[in-house]
Amino acid sequence: MMSEQGDTKPFCLHPQLVKDCIELAELPLSKLLLSNDSNYPWFILVPKVADISEIYQLDWQQQQQLLNESSLLSELLMQIFAGDKMNVAALGNVVEQLHVHHVVRFKEDGCWPKPIWGQLPAKPYSEVELQDIKTKVLSQLDVVMQKA
Repeated sequence: MMSEQGDTKPFCLHPQLVKDCIELAELPLSKLLLSNDSNYPWFILVPKVADISEIYQLDWQQQQQLLNESSLLSELLMQIFAGDKMNVAALGNVVEQLHVHHVVRFKEDGCWPKPIWGQLPAKPYSEVELQDIKTKVLSQLDVVMQKA
């Protein structure tokens, strides 16, 4: 059930997302996470609303904000990584907390054109790779957010 505005139940990131991801930024509605799998530029938006699993459970303004954040992130990632395709999905079959995957795909990636799930073992980022991707994405995100 969607928590009502004014409900004091705190938002808490699902333990599996905590385990598998790196927190990068706070957007107006969502946390921006990076999946710790360097096979793909793979980012996740998680609306900071307690006890929801589906987009329709957000109120109308939250739905619009999620769409805005998702579109902004998608465009930014395609500019930064020059991908062939942007995959955006809210599956929730394993992690029931609403989260939206944003994966930049390349025709040369390890499982193109198949979906990424279950294809390749996760390859964690090295410290250098992690710092590089944070620098690229967060600096551009800051620029865009200041203009908004």
